[in-house]
Amino acid sequence: MKKVLTGLILLCAHASASALDGNTTLQLSSQISAVTSAPQPALDAASIPELSAQSVLVYDQASGRPLLVKNADMQTPIASITKLMTAMLVVDAGQPLDERITITAEDRDTLKGTGSRLAIGATYTRGQLLHLALIASDNRAAHALARSAPGGLDRFVANMNRMARVLGMNDTAYVEPTGLSSDNRSTAFDLAKLADYAYQNFPEIREITSTGSYSLGTRRVVVKKRHRKPKVYYRAVAFNNTNRFTRADDWDIGLSKTGFINEAGHCLVMQARVAERDVIIVLLDAQGRNNRAGDATRIKTWLESGSPSQHTDHYTPASRT
Repeated sequence: MKKVLTGLILLCAHASASALDGNTTLQLSSQISAVTSAPQPALDAASIPELSAQSVLVYDQASGRPLLVKNADMQTPIASITKLMTAMLVVDAGQPLDERITITAEDRDTLKGTGSRLAIGATYTRGQLLHLALIASDNRAAHALARSAPGGLDRFVANMNRMARVLGMNDTAYVEPTGLSSDNRSTAFDLAKLADYAYQNFPEIREITSTGSYSLGTRRVVVKKRHRKPKVYYRAVAFNNTNRFTRADDWDIGLSKTGFINEAGHCLVMQARVAERDVIIVLLDAQGRNNRAGDATRIKTWLESGSPSQHTDHYTPASRT
């Protein structure tokens, strides 16, 4: 399947996005798409957790059925969840992971003014930048990966949208590869398709995003302070995964990505094994990092309680707000 998608993306690299019509789109996880149009009986309110996120989907990978739905068809900014698509295209391009890429002024965040521990002029391998984009959610790393891809940044973004169409992510749009723009938008339903496909076909992304921390080893660091002579240090440079659950003993995570900008709130897409189920959890627009983590914990407790097995044919209605 991965080879099929790669071929489709290459075939469409010089064509318009409209060429990917219903005949060529690969309809993955059709049950997810169907749930928005099917009548949805209400789930017993007492059995489901109270969640902060405005849009929620819990998807059972084995059965292909949603277990819990809350506004899952609501299109919203997705922040750094964007980087999952960016990583998929970087890996798919097959460029050498040991090739060195220099961070340039083009990679600086001019949208939100966020900082980075990757200095302008510093050089990293493509593999290191892939780790930093996914684990530390570093925006310069993601931008440099897209900028150095075949055809450059514009073609890369166009291919992000083509891949979305191929995956049946029809309510998704990308304008840049980091997630800093609020015009990168999607739905919980679409992001479940993305996470499911990435989990099934990209072991590299599974391994990276489920790792709790990542180190660049000992690197030369120049510290500059105003009116002082720069000082050079050699120190270990390590990064923690932005998803704290990757370092928790009570979570079995196979893939994850967090995101945050003000317009998107705190977001999380995560594949995990909970209560003998392989599930994908999508949380969008939670107000506060702790609320996002609290939502995930409450969903885990709900799954472990056995509540979903008692209501396999019941979902909360999806609605637009």
